[in-house]
Amino acid sequence: MTTTAPSPVTEVTDDTFAAEVLASELPILVDFTASWCPPCRMIAPVLAEIAAEESGRLRIVSLDVDTNPVTQAAYGVMSMPTLLLFRAGAPVKVLVGARPKRRLLQELAGEF
Repeated sequence: MTTTAPSPVTEVTDDTFAAEVLASELPILVDFTASWCPPCRMIAPVLAEIAAEESGRLRIVSLDVDTNPVTQAAYGVMSMPTLLLFRAGAPVKVLVGARPKRRLLQELAGEF
């Protein structure tokens, strides 16, 4: 029997967003995603790799926009995937759309 390791990317909801994201001591990258979004499925393994590699320096969480409309509306997220990087409870960088791991790391360089 094989067991899979838990995903390094955890899910947050409208109810847990403040505690998980805004109160985080580490920089935190929020992936605003949807199950029907092909680019979201493309970037998910990239985010999981980065979350595992940067554990201790950066947290990555995902938020399903279909079941969490309050947070989506609060940050004006209109396209999926949208990645918002939060530091000390405030959004400091916005990236819209899927991208390869190397490009994503380049765009985040110096941010965490």
